[in-house]
Amino acid sequence: MDNQNKELLLRIKDLKQYFPLKKKGMFVKANDGISLDIYREETFGLVGESGCGKSTLGRVLLQLYHQTDGKTMYYGRTLDSMAPAYVEETLKNLNRHRTEMEACREKLEEARAALSKALGTEVTLDQTKVEIPEEREDAKELFDKLSEFNQAKKAANDAFLDIVQLIGGFIVAEDLEPVSKAFLDVYYLAKANKKLHEELSAFELDEADLLFAIDEKQKKNRSAGGMQKKVAALREKISAKSREIEEKEKELRAAHEVIDRMRESYKDNAAFQENETFLDDGIDLARLEYSEMRLLRRDLQLIFQDPYSSLNPKMTVGQIIGEGLIAHGVFKRNDARMQQFVIQVMEECGLQPYMLHRYPHQFSGGQRQRIGIARSLALRPKFVVCDEAVSALDVSIQSQILNLLLDLKEKDNLTYLFISHDLSVVKYISDRIGVMYLGTLVEIAPSEALFANPKHPYTEALLNAIPTTDLDRSKEISLLEGDIPSPINPPKGCKFHTRCKYCTKICTEVTPEFEEVEPGHLVACHHQLGSR
Repeated sequence: MDNQNKELLLRIKDLKQYFPLKKKGMFVKANDGISLDIYREETFGLVGESGCGKSTLGRVLLQLYHQTDGKTMYYGRTLDSMAPAYVEETLKNLNRHRTEMEACREKLEEARAALSKALGTEVTLDQTKVEIPEEREDAKELFDKLSEFNQAKKAANDAFLDIVQLIGGFIVAEDLEPVSKAFLDVYYLAKANKKLHEELSAFELDEADLLFAIDEKQKKNRSAGGMQKKVAALREKISAKSREIEEKEKELRAAHEVIDRMRESYKDNAAFQENETFLDDGIDLARLEYSEMRLLRRDLQLIFQDPYSSLNPKMTVGQIIGEGLIAHGVFKRNDARMQQFVIQVMEECGLQPYMLHRYPHQFSGGQRQRIGIARSLALRPKFVVCDEAVSALDVSIQSQILNLLLDLKEKDNLTYLFISHDLSVVKYISDRIGVMYLGTLVEIAPSEALFANPKHPYTEALLNAIPTTDLDRSKEISLLEGDIPSPINPPKGCKFHTRCKYCTKICTEVTPEFEEVEPGHLVACHHQLGSR
């Protein structure tokens, strides 16, 4: 798959998910600085040993866990269509954020200079360790102050990056008030337009319900005169609301044109051009309010690992699949049209219509997983996390479910994050594969390239552990020795060095950076395979 020609759907940057323990100051570092791009209509496979953080990552992307740090940018909708509240908060405080950041820089420089003077040696801001004699209490206090200002600077810098993401190069403007006003005008118009669209959808849903009821009456040769009048009234409301939307969209376009004209006046400013590259129209899922994230649940769905415990035993198949449709306003409760839609989804997932009123206990494991898939795909999502979706099934059933997922992906243009510990399954279904170890990604590559030419020792170890029926006995199964270290206190340097046969001193001290060794093939290792 050529990523250059693919449209970005999710961009994850330095994502961290820590779970606090009862002991103060201690955390389980389930995801520890993950950066990853996921493209539209691809299947990204995620593999690694149990406990490495694969399932946690899937749930964080869906914001079922509120991430500790980092960004999760979603490009399935525009900022104008969502108009999230964090945009307004950021735009209203442009000047304050910039002032805070400048103040932090000044205080940080003052603290650095004071510590350097006290110790008689130059201390730089990027130093994480400074040797301070035991008797120098004054220097310890100065170092603590420096650390405190560093934390404040990081918070101010994060706010600054949020600003740049929204307004780009305009951050160089001496007076941010006109900039703030222009962008807020766009925000308020987009917010009003969003509300109008919601009202229009409600009217259209009522109209569809009435038309269906009229059609059912006419099939039975019954009069529906009174209902026809209601339809006419609803259509008048729909027309009026459509005209309002058209006017609001004209205003929105005009507001965008104001910003474009402002941008034109800065076109020769080098600093503006540099910061403009950071402009990002994606939606930061980590900053959404609960109600806003709930609106995106239709786009972002999850297929659970266990087809038994993930289905409510007190609900029929029709109720299970229809629950999300009602919750998200696709149909109203007791809507006769919903049954037809649910049956259509069931048939797409290999379930027969007569199963509609059956309960989960009446199905096999494979059939239950099809129900779970139907429930997730009924909302017509754009992105689906398949969390060990076939691991609980018999091998004979796994291939059927995998083929079903591939067929549905092609039919509905879906994007999958496919989580599994089974490399052979991941190879079959994935376009690209990421290898995870102890909460971090160590290698990302196209599926074929990863299997043909692994670059990380951990990937090599996973591939060597795959049982094979190959008659060539020259390659024996090699099991990876040792256990994954504790995610509470992971090793310094490369996290895999405690189990790596190629480990040297640098591996124990320096964390390797991701490096693109071939087009689309990234690896984080000081001793990449094939380079020794």
